[in-house]
Amino acid sequence: METLANLMVGFGVAIQPFAMLMMTLGLLLGLLVGVLPGLGGTAGVALLLPLTVLVPKEVAVIFLAAIYWGALFGGVITSVLFAIPGEPWSVALIFDGYPMAKKGKAGVALAAAFLSSFVGIFVAAIFFVAFALPLAMLALKFHAPEMFCIMLLAFSTFVGLGTGDASKTLVSTAFGLILTMVGLDIVTGAPRLTFGSIAWLSGYHFVPVTIGLFGIGEIMIDGEERFTTEIKEIIHAKLGWQDIKEAFQATKKHFGLTGLSAVLGFFVGILPGTGATPASFLGYGIAKQYSKNPERYGEGAIEGILAPQAAANSAGTGALLPMVTLGIPGSPTAAVLLSGLYMWGLWPGPRLFLEEPVFVWGLIASLFLAGAVCLIICLAGTPMLAAIMRVPWGMLTPIIVVACFVGSYVMRNIMFDVWCTLIFGGIGYVMKKLKYPLAPLAVALVLGEMAERFLRQSLIMSDGSLAIFVTRPLSGTFLAIAVCLFLFPVYQLIRAKKQAGGEEAEA
Repeated sequence: METLANLMVGFGVAIQPFAMLMMTLGLLLGLLVGVLPGLGGTAGVALLLPLTVLVPKEVAVIFLAAIYWGALFGGVITSVLFAIPGEPWSVALIFDGYPMAKKGKAGVALAAAFLSSFVGIFVAAIFFVAFALPLAMLALKFHAPEMFCIMLLAFSTFVGLGTGDASKTLVSTAFGLILTMVGLDIVTGAPRLTFGSIAWLSGYHFVPVTIGLFGIGEIMIDGEERFTTEIKEIIHAKLGWQDIKEAFQATKKHFGLTGLSAVLGFFVGILPGTGATPASFLGYGIAKQYSKNPERYGEGAIEGILAPQAAANSAGTGALLPMVTLGIPGSPTAAVLLSGLYMWGLWPGPRLFLEEPVFVWGLIASLFLAGAVCLIICLAGTPMLAAIMRVPWGMLTPIIVVACFVGSYVMRNIMFDVWCTLIFGGIGYVMKKLKYPLAPLAVALVLGEMAERFLRQSLIMSDGSLAIFVTRPLSGTFLAIAVCLFLFPVYQLIRAKKQAGGEEAEA
């Protein structure tokens, strides 16, 4: 009953005219960001974060979260109509969405993706309501040792559960942690890694770095790919009532698969370092594996649209749960939102539910509203959104680049941040080319300072003894899981070598 009462308070905030207006504006901007290749949801949220200082924090978080939801929906359009993933998590949609569009079923494919997106957000929002308060109350028992081990667990998930090279993930994480050390020491106040530069005393702000990595860097990659890849056939979008009806019937027929994908996506999303991209591929893999006709996949199977999109949107919602309850972002976009909380003077974690209940439950209530409003906008405005892709890339890119630099400058009004955006744009480009993941760097940049603070507080509590992390039950459990995840790639490597040796012996 307490949860329901809190949710009603949240709806009271979310349905206010100004909040609804900002949410709708955020959804439209998110859709635009999702449609434009080279400018993802993370860069879009980071780019517009400085503007939120002009509105109340309850409305600001709804606005930024709406950009996130809009980007999740927007990536559908480019994947289905152009076979170009507007976002990483929309890659799985190309497998069956684009073949459906080539067969004249573009409207059905788009409507099915939008409906499954709504199912994913709605299911995840229900789980969010169910788990948020109990998890926050449990987290009230956590102290510095437990929080440090949770931070360590967050970093370990990138290594143990990530899909890329574990060594490259470690390098990316270490790079982010080094960046957090630049500036003044949090205890002694002494300069660290500033090399005598006054500008570096303030450290690297998260927003300019993120805009550079995910904005400028992605634009450079996208520009290069446009000159090296073949332009695919452009399919015109038309979405009629018959398409919506057919998609609704398909969603109803495969609701079990869609709902299961949404549930699995939510629990994948709450794991730091995973997010919507692996969830979408997980949903697609499960749909194909348990299908009675797996040969249809890749040829235009509508289940290949429903499952990955429901999982991706559910995971995107789930990524906010550890951010709100524990102060740990589950995705790069959640990390940007986390930095917004700090900017608004809020300390994310369990006490946020006690000190700012209107803020937290307003965000949770907006999950339900944003999904419904975005579904209506997408069904009504798909042709117009698709037309954006026909604007010459040479006209859009300068506008986006200028917006990136302006967004980085207005955060602190110093040119150092502009240079950071430019330099980290180049770094992001190089890291993408060398296949180094950017997400661990972004999350480490947000969590690094907190992890250091909790580590020092723990050592002060124990008079410098590291045994405090092992002797306390909760911290010891988290530490053991983190160590296992860090060592998991080593186990996989040893296992692969044994299997290779066994195959050679048999040969």
